[in-house]
Amino acid sequence: MKCIADGKGDKERKAYFDAKTKIHLLNYIESRIDNNIALFVSLNKPYSRLTESGVELRLREMGKKLGVEKVHPHKFRRTMATRAIEKGMPIEQVQKILGHEQIDTTLRYAMVNQNNVKLSHQKYIS
Repeated sequence: MKCIADGKGDKERKAYFDAKTKIHLLNYIESRIDNNIALFVSLNKPYSRLTESGVELRLREMGKKLGVEKVHPHKFRRTMATRAIEKGMPIEQVQKILGHEQIDTTLRYAMVNQNNVKLSHQKYIS
């Protein structure tokens, strides 16, 4: 499944979803009454593609309803990258998924848990 448009000139970017997410996305797509090719569109006519700020606004609103502060799209990308690395995914593959040209960007992006560093050190060096 591909997602179109990442906010930078409508370029196509591959997206990876687990089975549960695919089911939810397909149900969402089937329930839509518009024929816009964008994955996420506005709630009201003319059902235009959500802009970056539109996505941020929606996420912030959902966060407030759930009592979660500082919710934004970038946080999801960072969390995904961090968890993938924590679970042993090679940094080069995380770089590819995120679309970073430089691995340094990916390294700055993912938060490294110091406890995991210590455990890895014990596992591989001790």
